[in-house]
Amino acid sequence: MQLFDSALKEKIPLNEEKINLYLCGPTVYDDAHLGHARSSVCFDLLRRVLLALGRRVSFARNYTDIDDKILKKMQESGQSLEQVSEFYIASYERDMRALRVMEPDFKPRATHFIKAMISLIENLQKRDFAYVLEDGIYFDVSKDADYFSLSKRQSEENLSRLSGNSAKKNASDFVLWKFDAAFYEAPFGRGRPGWHTECVAMIESLFEDGLDIHAGGADLLFPHHENEAAQCRCAWGKNLAKSWLHNGFVKMHGEKMSKSLNNSFFLKDALREFHGEVLRFYLLGTHYRAHFNYSRPDLMAAKRRLDKFYRLKKRLNLAGFDEDFAGLSAPISGQILACLSDDLNISKALALLDEFLNSANAALDKEPKNKALKQDLTGSLQELASIFGFGFLSGEDYFQWGVSKERREGIEARILQRAEAKKNRDFQRADALRAELAAEGIVLLDTPQGVVWEVDDEA
Repeated sequence: MQLFDSALKEKIPLNEEKINLYLCGPTVYDDAHLGHARSSVCFDLLRRVLLALGRRVSFARNYTDIDDKILKKMQESGQSLEQVSEFYIASYERDMRALRVMEPDFKPRATHFIKAMISLIENLQKRDFAYVLEDGIYFDVSKDADYFSLSKRQSEENLSRLSGNSAKKNASDFVLWKFDAAFYEAPFGRGRPGWHTECVAMIESLFEDGLDIHAGGADLLFPHHENEAAQCRCAWGKNLAKSWLHNGFVKMHGEKMSKSLNNSFFLKDALREFHGEVLRFYLLGTHYRAHFNYSRPDLMAAKRRLDKFYRLKKRLNLAGFDEDFAGLSAPISGQILACLSDDLNISKALALLDEFLNSANAALDKEPKNKALKQDLTGSLQELASIFGFGFLSGEDYFQWGVSKERREGIEARILQRAEAKKNRDFQRADALRAELAAEGIVLLDTPQGVVWEVDDEA
């Protein structure tokens, strides 16, 4: 397998059998937006591919649960730090489950690693990479000869993105520890950690044998990841990660999505209207390193494309699938894994999926009673679901998604009324019931197995 390293700006091989992977997770002061979803889904695909290739993966995704934005939310809500963070962590994890993002092996929280952060800062002080100002302890970037080696930027390019303090030695210096009597005791004064310090301490604590891949959004490359790399290099004389992966921005109407621009799209709002697998399929459809431009027509087109997977499941009368990475043997799985092994080439992989679905339906048209064919197709679809992370529902559940229990009962009652009307040769009544349901966005399909219904996306 080969992946594009953000530091080297080229594809590099990934040959290790055991891989430690760390993804920068959310700061838990608000609900997750599409940017969070994109990053999680992209690197969940990477994790799935590695597992499908037989690699052993240790995956961590952190929570920043102490931050200026969280403190502001505390003041606004009157809640404690723990109450705010617990609420938004629970919200985030619900959204991730809806997107079929696999549960991490580790979910470190910054507040659980304060001792490790204090130790890191003490080490930087001993090595003379840190200095004290009135409001906190700062990292002196001028003493790190390799600063900017990750992002490959010039210092003057990005000063506007770094918080200003006129007393700093260098404009690019960043805070390691903010003095604050309300928080944690430390040898150098009570306070709380700076954001850039948190992940370094968590990674070092979780992965004593080293980190293979550090992943995150492109907006984190500078200054966050640059500052992380600098601290590790200067505190311990080693690289924080062997390679760095970054997914592209999510854009709304051509602009980068951000809360400061008031154009962020909460994931929970999208999930009210679309099944999580549809959103997952849509977010995966653009290569992870490319910028992603959200468009509702494109989302609807993605759903129609995913519908084809479920049409085949429904044709085969298949129930839901479980995750299973053991012994993948279907030819289509090998072909798709070969594509995804080239820096997650999703467009090529999805094109192969489309071809497979078309050929599967053509084969069933020719031999509708071929049990061996159906068994092979079932195995292939099961394997593809585990690789891509979509296709786990039954066809019926997928096409009936979003209908409440009460409405479902009403639909099925009218289907029975229609059947009774047809039995009594009251075709006018039967047609009226069909039209009534169609007006409500419900399509009836008469099949050899009886009448089934689906939600009409075009209604």
